[in-house]
Amino acid sequence: SSETSDADGNTATADQSSSNNNLALPGGGGGGGGGGLRRTSAQMLRNYSFGSFHKNFQLGDICDFASEAMSPVAHDEVTPHFSESELPVWNMLTRTGSSFDYRVLPYRMWPVWVGGVLFRYVVLLPFRLTALTLGALFFMASFCIIAVLPAGRVHDFLERECSFITARLFALSWSAVITYHGTENRPKGGICVANHSSPIDAIVLAQDNCYSMVGQRHGGFIGLLQKVLSIAQSHIWFERSQLRDRHYVARRLKHHVEDPANNPVLIFPEGTCINNTAVLRFNKGSFEVDANIWPVCIKYDSVFGQCFWDSSKQSFFGHLLALATTWAVVAEVYYMPPMRARENESSIQFADRVKTLIAVQGGLRDLAWDGALKRSRVKPAVKQARQRAFSALLRDPQDDD
Repeated sequence: SSETSDADGNTATADQSSSNNNLALPGGGGGGGGGGLRRTSAQMLRNYSFGSFHKNFQLGDICDFASEAMSPVAHDEVTPHFSESELPVWNMLTRTGSSFDYRVLPYRMWPVWVGGVLFRYVVLLPFRLTALTLGALFFMASFCIIAVLPAGRVHDFLERECSFITARLFALSWSAVITYHGTENRPKGGICVANHSSPIDAIVLAQDNCYSMVGQRHGGFIGLLQKVLSIAQSHIWFERSQLRDRHYVARRLKHHVEDPANNPVLIFPEGTCINNTAVLRFNKGSFEVDANIWPVCIKYDSVFGQCFWDSSKQSFFGHLLALATTWAVVAEVYYMPPMRARENESSIQFADRVKTLIAVQGGLRDLAWDGALKRSRVKPAVKQARQRAFSALLRDPQDDD
């Protein structure tokens, strides 16, 4: 292999140079898919060690470091997916808020905007609130009655039909238009996993099939719905912060899927709501169970209404009211064939494979970041890996020998 040298006589072979090229970490900062340090060892030959770095320093040497530090500040690839996505066109909804500067709106568009507001709030909203109220009352009354019935055919029939009616009444309150693709792959037993944008994802899927759900225990209106559901059906609610709850969920999940008579289990492995523009890392828990995994992709059309729920800014009941004042909830649901882990494939690899399939089907970004970043800081291990990448550019390769 060829050999090069710098002004101080430090030498390096071409093989060493190529082995240090493109030091980057997957999912790094910047707006692109990956980011990371791009300075090659050939560019840093004269700066192989800290000693020569001090003697031969040039201003351009800091460019890669400064760019790497500034790009996540300017635009990172994770946090934008925790807030409402920007629309490419105006849908006469985004300018209804109190923060909108009405002077920006052209005068010729005022009749269109005012007409849309009046139509949604005066014509559509009363009917939608009626459907929402009827759905909530029917749900509570029917499930309380089902809870006292003995197990059997009548119980199972009423449970299934009442679930469908409840889901369709709730969907009617948003004027939902949902298209289901690949219904021959509708989940039958096992575990159904899907991307997650809002709690209404469960209602969208419940219109077409019955599920047992696994999810975070909530308070408020969602907590009330969870309690009523648990009266008549088998669901698993847990506290994410409690380790013993995780072990309990794993045991319950395994026991549930072993009985083919049970409904499929619906899980959102991201663990948090994403704005339907990307799919974040799937938690591995549901992929450690020996059962069929049924991937499902839910894709909303944000032109007709924003379906993302930001729980830090809005209660769930407020979210339902916001949906009732949109034009409609338009969604595409894609059922995909069941999958199982391959031989010698870990649960993490299996989860990534399923996540990628869902992302490709929905035209969503496939990101390796953990959805827990929505509520917590970056783990120290990630920071340390980035620090090692920086130091590798300055370390003398001979020090490793």
